[in-house]
Amino acid sequence: MPGLISRQERFDVVGSTNDIVRGWLADGTPEVCLAIADEQTSGRGREGRSWTAPAGSSLLLSLGFRPRWLQPEHAWRLAAVVSLAMADAVDAAIGGAWGTVRLKWPNDLVVAAGDRVRKLAGVLGESDGLGTDDPRVVIGIGLNTDWAPDDFPAGLADTMTSLRALTGHSIDNEAVLGSLLADLGPSVEELREGRFDGPGWAERQVTTARDIDLIGSDGSRTTVRADGVDTETGGLLVGDRSVMVGEIAHVRLASPARSAV
Repeated sequence: MPGLISRQERFDVVGSTNDIVRGWLADGTPEVCLAIADEQTSGRGREGRSWTAPAGSSLLLSLGFRPRWLQPEHAWRLAAVVSLAMADAVDAAIGGAWGTVRLKWPNDLVVAAGDRVRKLAGVLGESDGLGTDDPRVVIGIGLNTDWAPDDFPAGLADTMTSLRALTGHSIDNEAVLGSLLADLGPSVEELREGRFDGPGWAERQVTTARDIDLIGSDGSRTTVRADGVDTETGGLLVGDRSVMVGEIAHVRLASPARSAV
């Protein structure tokens, strides 16, 4: 979509691309603005968790929106369409069939092989002023691209992956970024027109029809069957209720994971 990006800057090292873009929006920069970094020293995920990666190993970026055209209760859809666009871009980069890359509610991109799920990327959405005349939303992504498997942190090596690990060769981050923006433009335009690809977002979910562990901020664990996702609220459907992002700290596939027959 021509004209999608109003401002784009690349940095060698920053604390957090989300913080860069949040500052731009606060200073009046119009949407959609984009910050990209080779390395973050203070990257973060949900619940205040830290996120680190070796310099040059990942595609680290944040997109800033001023969604006056989106109902506050639907602001989560910005993270959803960014995740879908990234999933399509990664499918193209690895030469996989559509849907090779899945979404793990609420904020991960993963590759699933049977009962094994490995994390490929994390998505972090942050907002200010929703429901006012100056809503601001920042969507950050950390995608493991050229991270060699031998360099994975020991404690995460069994649960993470990278594009290099999946393909066996180095990855062109610029090509992945170009594919992301090409897919994202039409999706953002659809949101502006009041349309959202809820079925596509739901179809990508790896948790649907699986037993999962809901882990609370206090460490409590509840094993339930995930029935799908609610395309109106963005919640995880579990039985007769919808679990919202703020209610839990982690979602993990139960061990052993069991798919519906």
